[in-house]
Amino acid sequence: MMKNTYVGSKFSHLQVIEETEHRENGYIVCKCVCDCGNIVYVNTKKLKRKNASCGCITQRKKEDISGMVFSHLRVISKQKDKNGKAGWLCECSCGNRKIISEYKLKTGKVKSCGCQQYARKSRKQDLTGKRFGKLVVMYETKKRNYKSSVYWHCRCDCGREVEVTQDNLVYGGYKSCGCLKKEHTSHIYKRLHIIDGTCVEWLENRKSRKDNKSGFRGLYLNKNGKYKVEIGFKKKRFYLGQYDDFYQAKEIRLEAEKILHEGYLKAYKIWSEKVADKNDVPLIFEVDKDKMTFIVKTNIDINDEKSLTQVKTFFYPMAH
Repeated sequence: MMKNTYVGSKFSHLQVIEETEHRENGYIVCKCVCDCGNIVYVNTKKLKRKNASCGCITQRKKEDISGMVFSHLRVISKQKDKNGKAGWLCECSCGNRKIISEYKLKTGKVKSCGCQQYARKSRKQDLTGKRFGKLVVMYETKKRNYKSSVYWHCRCDCGREVEVTQDNLVYGGYKSCGCLKKEHTSHIYKRLHIIDGTCVEWLENRKSRKDNKSGFRGLYLNKNGKYKVEIGFKKKRFYLGQYDDFYQAKEIRLEAEKILHEGYLKAYKIWSEKVADKNDVPLIFEVDKDKMTFIVKTNIDINDEKSLTQVKTFFYPMAH
């Protein structure tokens, strides 16, 4: 009975011409000829691998596709993306550049930088002469954004000229050169009552910050498990101690708010009613602190009662 032999068999790019007496890790070592003409000795395990060769296959340089065009993309050079993966830097017909893998280019999975899918959703319209808020469209420019949206040159009612994309004009993203926002901001500021650097509306509608982990404004949970209590007023911060119990810390904070914030609002209300026609009379409400005692200097008699947090109020009668 004849012994099985590999002689004459071809494995990918290698054809066996002789079986040697040598063994490699228990496998027969065969003398093979590669498609390229090289003679190589390979064990039978490696012969059965995909694309077996003398090594010439892995040594072949990959195709240089620089300068080739794939749909809307022209290949510039080989580059790695931000994740370190090899790809090709391509310039799109819209002018944008993007790194794309060779596989996606050759298979047509990517045909542009992404602008074409947006272009189908946003067909160019002639906006010349049309008005959008305070902007009047003058003419189309050659510029496009990453969504392939056209930039239109516009004149604002204030006299300034700006370039705005079609999307921002049509969908209301821009209604002026920026002057409308400044106008609204100034109107908001005029509606606020800023007295001696303190905003009355802010005090009336104060809320806890969203990033406050303790769950209440002015309370901060320390690494030692205690709650540190602070309160701010007129660009000053007052330290009110540390407490083991959350509810005790909260009460201290609320008492301090009653003295400072609510006390100031009461003083402001009385002052605004009494000096509506006496703009030369200022509102005095200054605060200092000595240990756990607040010292308030004011020219308004607010008749506030003392709370658990002590308060000393120095009252100066309003000048007439």
